[in-house]
Amino acid sequence: MTLRDCHAMGHDHLPAHPSGLRQAFTASAAGSSDDDAPHSVPGPSRPPPTETTALLGSILDLRDEAHEGPCYHGTFSPRPATPDDSLHADSTGRKSWTSKIRSKKMNTSSVLAEQYGVHDGPLMYLSYYLPAMIWTRHYNWSYFKGDFVAALTVAGIYIPMALSLADNLAHVPPINGLYSFVINPLIYALLGSCPSMIVGPEAAGSLLVGTAIKSSIDRHGGDQDANLQARLCGIITGMCGAMVLLAGFARIGFIDSVLSRPFLRGFISAIGVVVFVDQLIPELGLSQLADRAHVGHSSSVDKLAFIFRNIDQVHTLTLTIAATSFTVIMVCREIKRRLQPRYPGVAYIPDRFLVVVFSAFLAYWYEWDKRGVAVLGTVEAASGRLFKFRWPLQPSNLGYMRESMSTSFLIALLGFFESSVAAKSLGGEAFAGIQLSPNRELVALGTANLVASCFASLPAFGGYGRSKVNKSTGGRTPVASIILSGLTLLCILVMLPYLYYLPKPVLCSLISVVGWSLIEECPHDVSFFLRIRAWKELGLMLIIVLATIFFSLSFGMAIGVGLSLLQVIRHATRPRIQILGRIPGTNRFENAEANLDRLEFIEGCLIVKIPEPLTFANTGEMKTRLRRLELYGSNKAHPALPRLRREDSNRNIIFDIHGVTSLDGSGAQVLEEIVRDYRQRGVRIFFSRGPAHDSQVGRLLRRSGIVELAGGESHFVDDVNEALKLTEAEQGAESGGRGLVVP
Repeated sequence: MTLRDCHAMGHDHLPAHPSGLRQAFTASAAGSSDDDAPHSVPGPSRPPPTETTALLGSILDLRDEAHEGPCYHGTFSPRPATPDDSLHADSTGRKSWTSKIRSKKMNTSSVLAEQYGVHDGPLMYLSYYLPAMIWTRHYNWSYFKGDFVAALTVAGIYIPMALSLADNLAHVPPINGLYSFVINPLIYALLGSCPSMIVGPEAAGSLLVGTAIKSSIDRHGGDQDANLQARLCGIITGMCGAMVLLAGFARIGFIDSVLSRPFLRGFISAIGVVVFVDQLIPELGLSQLADRAHVGHSSSVDKLAFIFRNIDQVHTLTLTIAATSFTVIMVCREIKRRLQPRYPGVAYIPDRFLVVVFSAFLAYWYEWDKRGVAVLGTVEAASGRLFKFRWPLQPSNLGYMRESMSTSFLIALLGFFESSVAAKSLGGEAFAGIQLSPNRELVALGTANLVASCFASLPAFGGYGRSKVNKSTGGRTPVASIILSGLTLLCILVMLPYLYYLPKPVLCSLISVVGWSLIEECPHDVSFFLRIRAWKELGLMLIIVLATIFFSLSFGMAIGVGLSLLQVIRHATRPRIQILGRIPGTNRFENAEANLDRLEFIEGCLIVKIPEPLTFANTGEMKTRLRRLELYGSNKAHPALPRLRREDSNRNIIFDIHGVTSLDGSGAQVLEEIVRDYRQRGVRIFFSRGPAHDSQVGRLLRRSGIVELAGGESHFVDDVNEALKLTEAEQGAESGGRGLVVP
């Protein structure tokens, strides 16, 4: 008969509190602990909840009792079989096609829906993945005015920006930038989960596209081949879209949490510097000289040196136009920022659109193109036909695809993160109750870019700036994106001939404003990290900025991603096991290392808490850290110290495994080796707050032999205090005591 049997039958021979065999002593230099004893809350008919009580037990209590009467099966009590899928079977007993594609979440949702009288048909789940089925039912004409005004405002500001990004940063025909505002917002409106977000080309992605195109042209030639440039742009966008789409199908939307805030702030600030320096060359009228000097692929420092060496070659009229337009845009931006809290209507003024139109008129009237000022010229498709369909991911493009793989990955990673930040920052109540989902965002953005790549458009992702403009000017629904798509299409069909005289220095000044806005956000983060003395974060930002400015954008990105991943791996592979101590006068246990001199150790017992799942990633150093706890009572002690804890202080090891919510094969193997080693050394092993008998962790513990090695299921108890009583009882039995004798 086991100890638990005795307790269940009313013959409790265990002391209420550990007695002289388990004398408590207060740590003087090391130590303490971490675990809460069960809190008793009286209930009407069922036992009081403990630390093992399910949070949703009252709602999702799908299990009946295994049998009537008292249960003597220990922690791993038998459980009845889970409910079958008979409700989803046809008349012949076979499962219907809908039941075959149902996930565990869908099965749980079905139970909840049945309890609350909600119909959960296939259309409900389909509408979740196709949000247009939801918001179209809730849309009415009262939203249209706000959506139309918002789309018109965004078009007036960002259509000229798309032309500039394509021509000056991506080095593709300007019309390819407009394609991004025709196709991507339309598809995102149907699939996206953030109704007020506007999708379009970004400076960072366009710059990376331009870098990849220049590198490819240098290797294969075709500097003046606009068709090749557009084709390369489509390949990069297609690969980027395919990567994002596959990531969405694989449900790895958590990837936006991998890159740290310091990395992103450092990289975005570095992009701002690169963009600003790159635009100085055409703004000073030195583009042709730079082409002859082959400084296009040089670092920002080399480009600055080139500018200073050729400062006497600056074209005065070009510089005047660029400086004037930059100043006007910056002044208007500041005025709007100051006035908008009192006069929200100023947000509707398309100042950049007006600058573009006015400068184009002046260029036409004064014939600036004949005075050495570069103008946009004829805007037309490289293939000679608008919206020519060309599938980019075909075998004939395999060589270009290999060369562009890393660039496409960086654009996808950076673009999704920017979209994620924008979607989360917009906040507020979602239209029609559409819930934001990172995985659905990946699918929507990936699909949009994959379709747009067939027309050689620039990569497009969500941007916080234009999305904020959209929301602040009345855009509440995805219809604003659809209207923006229609306005851009109208511009392509009607307005292209009127863009001939658009001065390139003005387009460059628009990009310079974007670069400045990327840089000006950095001082706030730097001051915050200085205030909290976060030297590691500041160091990471500095390394990325310097690597990008002195070397290249790709090198800075690689350094940043590498360091961020190393931090994630370092954090994930470090086991967080803790030694526990008891709060004097209670049965509560806390982390001893975090509460020095306040807790007490239990004589002859080492209580270890494992507060996390055990996988191949974090069990590599588990033996070493456990050994350090045995020797010193702390993980923070240097291994050069001699042994500080006596050998008999570790006669009993109690593992609190409440936090081990999952266990893989590697983790089970390491844990089995640890338990086997302790047993060979004569150490008693106990597990408190173990998993359920029918859980994945419980099955692995039995199959791996850990339960048998530890002494059977009776060594798996409900809490640490019960384990202490059990150690006292077993030690008393071994020394001839009556701790386990049943009269």
